[in-house]
Amino acid sequence: MNNPHAPYRSLPPEGAVSTLGGGPARTDMNETSHQSDPLRRARLRWRARRGLLENDLIFERFFSRYEHDLSDADVGALTRLLELSDNDLMDLLLVRKEPEGELADPDVIRVLELLRNA
Repeated sequence: MNNPHAPYRSLPPEGAVSTLGGGPARTDMNETSHQSDPLRRARLRWRARRGLLENDLIFERFFSRYEHDLSDADVGALTRLLELSDNDLMDLLLVRKEPEGELADPDVIRVLELLRNA
């Protein structure tokens, strides 16, 4: 019998993907691509929520247009961009700055262009 006072279940840890059939959870995220795993897509969208409304609006348009076309390399580049502070990210999105150092990578530049044109 369900306990109405039981805590809500949270998302599984980053490396685990639950199976409804009760089988073991898969922990190797390299087995599936971003596109074939809706949980990974949901986590990426959640991580893209930013403190600045302007960044949120850009990411919302970006995901509306490109979410289902993103490759795993695109997701990796987007993840690197999401590691930036809100202000640094906004400077890149609004072309106040260009990627430098490790961010001056072809995959990051490609995703940044998609974000700028979203």
